[in-house]
Amino acid sequence: MKKETNRWVVLISSMGILLCTGIVYTFSVFAGPLAELRGWAVPDIMMAFAINSAVGPIPMIFGGYFTDRGWAKWIARIGVVLFGISFAFTGQATSIFQLYLIYGIFGGFAQNFAYSACLSNTIRFFPDKKGLASGLITGGMGGAAIIAAPIANTLIERYGVSQAFWRMGLAYAVVGFFFSLFIRSAPKQVVPQTAVASEKAPAPAKTITANKNWKEMLASPAFYLLILMFAMGAFSGLMIASNASLIGQSMFGLSASAAAAYVSLYSLSNTSGRVFWGAISDRIGQIRAVIIIYSAIIFAFVLLVSVNQVWAFAIGIVTLGLCFGGVMGVFPGLVMDNFGPANQGVNYGIVFIGFSSAAFVAPKVTASLAAVNDGDFTKAFYVAIAVVLLGLGLSLVYAKRKTAAKLAAETVQ
Repeated sequence: MKKETNRWVVLISSMGILLCTGIVYTFSVFAGPLAELRGWAVPDIMMAFAINSAVGPIPMIFGGYFTDRGWAKWIARIGVVLFGISFAFTGQATSIFQLYLIYGIFGGFAQNFAYSACLSNTIRFFPDKKGLASGLITGGMGGAAIIAAPIANTLIERYGVSQAFWRMGLAYAVVGFFFSLFIRSAPKQVVPQTAVASEKAPAPAKTITANKNWKEMLASPAFYLLILMFAMGAFSGLMIASNASLIGQSMFGLSASAAAAYVSLYSLSNTSGRVFWGAISDRIGQIRAVIIIYSAIIFAFVLLVSVNQVWAFAIGIVTLGLCFGGVMGVFPGLVMDNFGPANQGVNYGIVFIGFSSAAFVAPKVTASLAAVNDGDFTKAFYVAIAVVLLGLGLSLVYAKRKTAAKLAAETVQ
């Protein structure tokens, strides 16, 4: 019973740390006031966010290497504390280069250090609930903006943007350090209590996935399917995340305040989707969940291009938010299912390149297509449909390969 309790303590502590680093998703709240204070263009400021996302795989792989070797507590602690410090000093940047260096590169490294340690370490404790654990952890990061955005607005109004960065950054460094005290490293291979035979009714032995290092992973066809599926699944969510307000105003006639409310609705759906789809994937399997998620994304975009009504925008935003959250919640478990838990930190960090690639491309493609079409995002939606259709096709190929491999294994036995 003690082990069962401990793993939930690690999970809650990891969620607490990622609630701190998740403040990165409130950056748009700071962009306008920062532009006014420094005289910088908002697009130039938002490039810092793109840099923050683009550097993600490097610290995830590096942090994952040490997490896989039992350093999860220290990697999480270093990551969250350094991220808080970098966020605090972001408000002190006096040139756009300093902003890119402090928030984009330094903050991106620190944030993904913490993310790698918390996610990869914690789901090792939950081989029986990988989807739920992954969903809760990533949901903590995704939901941070819901809490942090109103706090940031209040601090900016009361003290100015520089002081808001400073106060929130230092506060999150302290809070994150506190949660890191309760992190402990998971063993390389954990057998859940539900798989342990009892005296009265011995349970069947749980199949344990063979552990593969990054070299063996790169030699597997499944890796290339997963990294492409991840990128294609994240593409649509990142497209909406960076443009939801503009889409609502330019295509559905919403006011700025109403569009902002839909942005919050999207964030809430994103957070809920990580937990919801993570739990569902534990019941029906990760790849079945991915296939349903991709199908729902296609439905949402078809609705958006077919019906020019606010209710269609609302349904589309909620559906896409839930599905984006689902992609983020399900893929860590998919990676572990294929390559084992022992090297999850490094392996997932490499697969995360798919997400970072989509994070760099999707907002740019969307903004470019909208700009040449007078603010109309319809062509961007068609691109998203094509990308997700390709991802759905790859998912079906992946599912077929897994089924064939399972049948072959059963025949040998």
